[in-house]
Amino acid sequence: MIIAVDFDGTLVEHRYPAIGKEIPYAFESLKILQQKGHKLILWTYRTGDMLKEAIDYCKNKGIEFWAVNENYPGENKTDIKSRKINADVYIDDRNIGGLIPWTEILHILHPEDYDLDSLYEKNVKRHVFKRFLSRFR
Repeated sequence: MIIAVDFDGTLVEHRYPAIGKEIPYAFESLKILQQKGHKLILWTYRTGDMLKEAIDYCKNKGIEFWAVNENYPGENKTDIKSRKINADVYIDDRNIGGLIPWTEILHILHPEDYDLDSLYEKNVKRHVFKRFLSRFR
């Protein structure tokens, strides 16, 4: 799938134009989604230096996006007919109901992975995630 992900309020707390604290499990979840073969697009209001700061922040967290504010890498900006990104899924804090926890997002996108704690093992304390998983068993 192609997954468009917002930055402010979705990957980090909303402190625009500053960069807020990391949202729990956001980057661990994105890494798992990339490992599963999904293409991630950073879809954000940020431009210029503020966009570069966001891209660099994500890169330092181990995430490099397939595309940034475009439908595919190297898209010809003169051909764009809409500001909306063409994606299968949009993850954004501004949707109805707000941002659900990243662990739930991952479970929704991959319900077949009942042993998600093994995917988070390297980045998340096991006891916290096991407590979360107990709701689904």
